[in-house]
Amino acid sequence: MKPIFRLPGIAPLLLLLSLIVLGALIVMPLGVVFQQAFAKGLDAYLTPLREPDALAAIRLTLLVAAIAVPLNAIFGLAAAWAVARFEFRGKTALLALIDLPFSISPVVSGLVWVLLFGAQGIFGELLLDHGIKIIFATTGLVLATIIVTLPFVARELIPLMQDQGSDEEAAALTLGAGGFTTFFKITLPNVKWALLYGVLLCNARAMGEFGAVSVVSGHIRGLTDTLPLHIEVLYNDYDFVGAFAVATLLASLGLFTLVVKTGLEWRFAGELAASRRH
Repeated sequence: MKPIFRLPGIAPLLLLLSLIVLGALIVMPLGVVFQQAFAKGLDAYLTPLREPDALAAIRLTLLVAAIAVPLNAIFGLAAAWAVARFEFRGKTALLALIDLPFSISPVVSGLVWVLLFGAQGIFGELLLDHGIKIIFATTGLVLATIIVTLPFVARELIPLMQDQGSDEEAAALTLGAGGFTTFFKITLPNVKWALLYGVLLCNARAMGEFGAVSVVSGHIRGLTDTLPLHIEVLYNDYDFVGAFAVATLLASLGLFTLVVKTGLEWRFAGELAASRRH
């Protein structure tokens, strides 16, 4: 595709401006994180990562992501299938609900669960009577993470499935294939890279979420503090090296996500474009 505008010098100027902004807002802060983490040497960097509270925060972060991300992947597939393949009342409302976490504060998302399942919440007394604990427990962290990461997979799949249409699936059904066979042999292979891309973004957000989990965690060190919350605790305790050391784990996750995202876009750009054409 040829450029729309032909103004000499504009493209390099815009590129330079973009690089300056990215350098000031992303590269420099990221560099400061690693510089501060290693400011007192390798031993001082590794010590906070070996502490029991840090290890507990890492395990809890991985556990929450391991539960929330697959659930959102399943929901995203189901929602994309429904929106792209069927016409039904409430379709617009479903799309609006999928996008809702993008438009509200994560803190509000966490507060919703407190109002529902907290000790003074709508179902709080009933849960206490049955010995069920959601708020200030892993369950609450999972629920808070699910709601803020809900749109990522669905929003990657819906446009792609709408562009692809349903001709191949209709042909498979006409030839006698069942619904599950059609899904696993036709639908899923056609959207697998978009699905992986959405899962990747969902996982990065799940591990780095702060606002929603902060509301429902109770900040119990070693029990309900995820990595972002543990960083806040260390920083508030004036353990700056420890805070930046733990922060490098999340920063590394972001860099890893960026590398994999770029690799997916480069490696499978042709396949994604071909799938959209079909």
